[in-house]
Amino acid sequence: MLDIKFVRENPEAVKENIRKKYQDAKLPMVDEVIELDEKRRNAQKEADDLRSRRNKISKEIGGLMAQGKKEEAEEKKAEVAAFSKRLAELEQEQPELEKKMNDIMMVIPQMIDPSVPIGKDDSENVEIERFGEPVVPDFEIPYHTEIMERFSGIDLDAARQVAGNGFYYLTGDIARLHSAVLSYARDFMIDRGFTYCVPPFMIHGNVVAGVMSFPEMDAMMYKIEGEDLYLIGTSEHSMIGRYIDQIVPETSLPLTLTSYSPCFRKEKGAHGIEERGVYRIHQFEKQEMIVICKPEDSPYWYDQLWKNTVDFFRTLDVPVRTLECCSGDLADLKVKSCDVEAWSPRQKKYFEVGSCSNLGDAQARRLHIRVKGAEGNYLAHTLNNTVVAPPRMLIAFLENNLRADGSVAIPKALQPYMGGKTELK
Repeated sequence: MLDIKFVRENPEAVKENIRKKYQDAKLPMVDEVIELDEKRRNAQKEADDLRSRRNKISKEIGGLMAQGKKEEAEEKKAEVAAFSKRLAELEQEQPELEKKMNDIMMVIPQMIDPSVPIGKDDSENVEIERFGEPVVPDFEIPYHTEIMERFSGIDLDAARQVAGNGFYYLTGDIARLHSAVLSYARDFMIDRGFTYCVPPFMIHGNVVAGVMSFPEMDAMMYKIEGEDLYLIGTSEHSMIGRYIDQIVPETSLPLTLTSYSPCFRKEKGAHGIEERGVYRIHQFEKQEMIVICKPEDSPYWYDQLWKNTVDFFRTLDVPVRTLECCSGDLADLKVKSCDVEAWSPRQKKYFEVGSCSNLGDAQARRLHIRVKGAEGNYLAHTLNNTVVAPPRMLIAFLENNLRADGSVAIPKALQPYMGGKTELK
């Protein structure tokens, strides 16, 4: 969400940003919101002037009454009554104008970073760097659910009976592997100086509106019927919401947090074969990292966050690459974003396992998260990134650590979390 003063002073820059995001239908909104802002400010000025004049005349009435000038006092009273009537009209008009303005401002996209490549959609994202050598073994890699079934580790049929498509049962060593990865991710981030948190798994509607755009909300969030509560799609929502309406001391920044949560997503739309199994599901668990910092520090933390995910996957012998998200692939609140993708030996290509985002002051402006600095208060910057999200991560893990005899190697870093096991048979 942009500052209305910035929009008012830089309308062409805001329009050009909309064009870069290929959202031309939103171009008229810029002029519309500027016009509404002018009406709102004029109404505010008129109301302030009327209050001042009313207060001044009210004092004059007392003087006139004391002097016995009743007729003049009555004329002044009529004037005050007229002011009060107009004030009532303005006081009704102002909230209506503010609501219309806010509704538009909520859908005008955030200004993207100058370094973001221009493109229409994710097909135009740009590869930045590869980490680890992508290997295709000389034996066939089965589909991930087949690998899990060999270990009696998954039951999709029972899950469909109980909850429908998009759910799963994990059992035995596969379930243990799932939990081990999350525990390792927790400790990995703690060792990097992040504070571990377990947040609420439901949030109020005003928090949802503060942390994400309306299209994202419609595509992702499950609402609890009859209550102002939504199941979180990622712990970032709850973690950023923790600071709603707060003024954070500058001396406490940066806040570097890592949080565990289950995640619930509608995942609207039909998906191909590669998104079956446990690739795209309605319920999963995730370890996340969140940073709240000073504006000038957000580029540094952006780089640190995506590097954490790369380092984590490399300790598990999974090759990865980073992709810079182009302008058309950025959600409206994002300033800059990159995806971390893991290598799939079976598909012979990379697939997304994490997304790192710098949201600038967008979430802070919506949720009124301010920083108390030496020269006054200002809006914080917020960032987030996935550490790991099994069971999707298990796809990459199993494919890259599968051996020709059907066993799965357990990398050294994960062995303590698997009871010392060096392999799964």
